[in-house]
Amino acid sequence: MAPKLSREMLVTLAVLVQRGQSNGQIAQTLGVTEGAVRYHRRRAGGADGRRDKPAKAQALAGVIDVFVRATAGGQADTDRPINVRLLYEQLCAEHGYAGSYKSVLRYVRRHYPRPKLRPYRRVETPPGAQAQVDWGTVTDLDIGAGPETLYAFVAVLSHSRKEAVIWRRCMDQLSWHHAHNEAFRRLGGVPAVVRLDNLKTAIARGAGPWGEINPAYLAYARAVGFHVDACLPRAPEHKGKVERRVGVVKGRLVLAGPFAGLEALQQATDAQLAASAARRLCPATGQTVEASWQAERRQLRPLPLLPEAFDVVATRRVQKDCTVSFEGRVYSVPFALCGLAVEVHGCADVVQVWHDGQAVAQHPRHTAQRLLLEPAHYEGPSTERVAAPVPLGKMGQRLQEILQQPVEQRPLDLYAALAEVAR
Repeated sequence: MAPKLSREMLVTLAVLVQRGQSNGQIAQTLGVTEGAVRYHRRRAGGADGRRDKPAKAQALAGVIDVFVRATAGGQADTDRPINVRLLYEQLCAEHGYAGSYKSVLRYVRRHYPRPKLRPYRRVETPPGAQAQVDWGTVTDLDIGAGPETLYAFVAVLSHSRKEAVIWRRCMDQLSWHHAHNEAFRRLGGVPAVVRLDNLKTAIARGAGPWGEINPAYLAYARAVGFHVDACLPRAPEHKGKVERRVGVVKGRLVLAGPFAGLEALQQATDAQLAASAARRLCPATGQTVEASWQAERRQLRPLPLLPEAFDVVATRRVQKDCTVSFEGRVYSVPFALCGLAVEVHGCADVVQVWHDGQAVAQHPRHTAQRLLLEPAHYEGPSTERVAAPVPLGKMGQRLQEILQQPVEQRPLDLYAALAEVAR
């Protein structure tokens, strides 16, 4: 907005105009901007001297026209916008242009038609079909060590608008995968498609649908069971649902703190999002987001054994007792893998066993126990390669039943209870 000039300044302006001074000279004399001078001259009924003044870029009209046609596929009236910034840099570098960027912009707007408006299609996705994800940055959050910058991974189910926000200290590859895991757990399943931006943790080279997916993320997506759908570059409207929710995280969540660590911040965020889902309405269903999400959960893929970030990996061959050794402990795996090589991942809290791109077993890590067995790993029908282990007898079954009972419900005389089975 142009500054308000005093009556004395307006009189001075009129006198200087009569003397034939330029707008720039008048602005310098009055101590205001040239735009303010032009504004008050227009209000007084004067003409803008720039309107009929030849533009500096006029001398390079032929060069500009060649550039416009070359970048528009040989047509000057294309629907694509003209890259004026690139044009200006080329004029300066190759033709010694001494004018300003704005002068080139004014010339282009005066001599070439504006491109057509580009509307985009609004699409409502069916339940379970898509989630949109993105990062948001929040500064000055106190989680025990003073204000610091944290990163919010935001995931939104496109149909029900159910959202999850996962806090991380960085946005590296491990944080990217860990945040997906935590978001899927809160969303109650895995959608068919995850739409995202062209982050290096997702798209290694190129951009959009033709970009090359980051190999680590591609392996993760295959293991969990979703399709990666990257947006076109500079098209935030293609994932508008998560774009809006990132703004909500920054503007509407109560994050005053201080919080007693990252876990406390996560718990407070989960509680606020749950309360918000119970109040907000889903535009696709007319019901609350919470009710719409409960209905959508039935269409999501059930949560698999989610791959965890790991710091140690080892290759082991499954023994005949259906176990593998790792870090001084023995872990059971499904009997169908007997004799095969598997990967054992040492994660933060668990040990995961992987085979053929899938997590097939998971046990607690760093336990006092040295032998960790899962009875379900020994159950099931035979395969073409491996015969099923001999089933437990009555004694073994009864022992398992007793050991699985709560302590207060176990028979006082364990020996007598087993002896009854043996009769």
